[in-house]
Amino acid sequence: MKMSLAVMTAFLGLTATTAQAAETIDPGRIVVAATGDWDKDGSSDLAMLVAPVEGTDEDHAVYIYLNDGDTDRLKLKTVVPNKVWGDLTMAGRAPSITALENGSILITTHNDSVGRDRWEQKLTVAYRNFDFVVAGYTYTSYDTLDPDNTAECDLNVLTGKGKSSGKPVATKGEIVLLKDWSDDRGQTVCGIE
Repeated sequence: MKMSLAVMTAFLGLTATTAQAAETIDPGRIVVAATGDWDKDGSSDLAMLVAPVEGTDEDHAVYIYLNDGDTDRLKLKTVVPNKVWGDLTMAGRAPSITALENGSILITTHNDSVGRDRWEQKLTVAYRNFDFVVAGYTYTSYDTLDPDNTAECDLNVLTGKGKSSGKPVATKGEIVLLKDWSDDRGQTVCGIE
């Protein structure tokens, strides 16, 4: 479920509480947010994408807050700067973040509007062993001028098993922290260049 910016701003106070993110987040930099129960403790948690400071060439940051349970306040658990690509000035290229029913977070990036190469990438992020890991990687692409030039891949990163263009792919299953994830990792396993 998505949370409105006004409610989220009031709820958070928007001041980061760890040394990892000592800055106050300008509400105008919040791209999108979602609430869900990431740690499955019955309390509502928050994840959001935050645009970089204007004038930098960084990608969007991921901020994930967990309800502390004692005071029912959200505490910053993870900040991953320069992680999620997206263009907010051109239609068809804005990133999104969504809460999944199973308590995972879905981060989607895509290019639906520029050039002949159109693509969509999804990272499924789950809370495991007290941190956030990439549990799944999905990628699809097509060429607007060549209908035979397509790619599809769906990989369970934790098990290392998946399918790429309808054929099974396998690699060693692993736990990869969101902060350590590189899109090249998924694309290599999927055979996407």
